[in-house]
Amino acid sequence: MDTKVILEVKNLRKSFNSFTAIDDISFSLEEGEILGFLGPNGAGKSTTIYCILGLVAPDEGDIRIFGKNIFKGRSEIFKDVNYASAEFNLPWNLSIWENLLVYAKLYEVPEAKKRITELLEIFEMSHLKDQATRDLSTGLRARANLCKALLNKPRLLLLDEPMASMDPDVVDKGINLIKQIQKEEGITVLYTSHNMWEIEEIAGEVIFLNHGKIIAQGSPLELTQKVLKLEGSEPNLRDVFIHLARSQDEPK
Repeated sequence: MDTKVILEVKNLRKSFNSFTAIDDISFSLEEGEILGFLGPNGAGKSTTIYCILGLVAPDEGDIRIFGKNIFKGRSEIFKDVNYASAEFNLPWNLSIWENLLVYAKLYEVPEAKKRITELLEIFEMSHLKDQATRDLSTGLRARANLCKALLNKPRLLLLDEPMASMDPDVVDKGINLIKQIQKEEGITVLYTSHNMWEIEEIAGEVIFLNHGKIIAQGSPLELTQKVLKLEGSEPNLRDVFIHLARSQDEPK
């Protein structure tokens, strides 16, 4: 069986006034792949995700999800896509259960209550289901966002710093849960984080962005060996990140 291309981005460009956020980038994700998307603040990661979601219109380029242009047949495409971000908040006045039920209806999730119960158990939040979102800690809100993002068993999942506010032990659990769910349900994932350990643990392939351009791409180990000129058997994306960010910002 041929591997399916789930997401294809070609020659994407986006500027805001005189600032170029995305400068002619192209990449693709195959079915079941987890792609780490890295770069310093302002590199263009979130803008790229907003373009993929259709929230920001690109100036140039083409974005296809499941082989279809995202601005054509949008409703059909996005039934099988979902998103979580450290900056996204569920409505604060609703309980966790109410929030997830509303989104389940929007995504037309079959057996919605069963799916919500399942996800709350997975993320160890069953005892909080009736609590208002506004009363949750930042880390618990992040977990609730992940529940929302997995409601519709998306074929494509976009995660933008999804665990930025979680404690390290919860991040470890979260990474393992996402890997388990990804394996069981065959989800394709685009994952951004400033925690290099997260990306080493979860991503098979990594793209580094800086100043809106792709400056390096490969597996965590390949990038460690190539960028740092090391021959070890362990990835070190932290040092790769620092090396690439500093070398790009040095005066020419």
